[in-house]
Amino acid sequence: METFKNTIRKITRGLCYIGMFFAIPLMLITTVDAIGRDLFDKPLPGTIELSEYMLSIIILLGAAYAQQVKGHVGVDFLTKRLSVKTKSIIGIITTLASMFIIAIVIWQGYLEGINEKTVSDMLRVPQRPFRLLVSVGGILLWFEFLVDLITHIQVIFRSK
Repeated sequence: METFKNTIRKITRGLCYIGMFFAIPLMLITTVDAIGRDLFDKPLPGTIELSEYMLSIIILLGAAYAQQVKGHVGVDFLTKRLSVKTKSIIGIITTLASMFIIAIVIWQGYLEGINEKTVSDMLRVPQRPFRLLVSVGGILLWFEFLVDLITHIQVIFRSK
């Protein structure tokens, strides 16, 4: 089971690094566009489209990593006083609900991506790869939730 967890974590981390790679060009084109627009009255054509695509890559490939490091927002003022076993039971319920919702996102993202035939207005970039990225990011997030589910179940059985 640890091999499975480590494999998922390595894949998630690796794809997050790919997403992080796009942060530098995003910053550069945004800076060049802002300087060009403000100082020379010549904005960089296609900056908005490129920014949207790079942001989608960063966000979709980073969501699973945020789950891995528990970086998503959580509210624990009700659960922090509960026992470890009770917290794990609640964790199982919320993780299963999250997995169900993400499964729908994966399914619908795949359907939208496969049926997508349009290109962007200015740069003529095909939309399909970015729509399919919703499914890829969703699959990674689903597997991270699966790792969390396994961990919660292990906590319950260890506490008996």
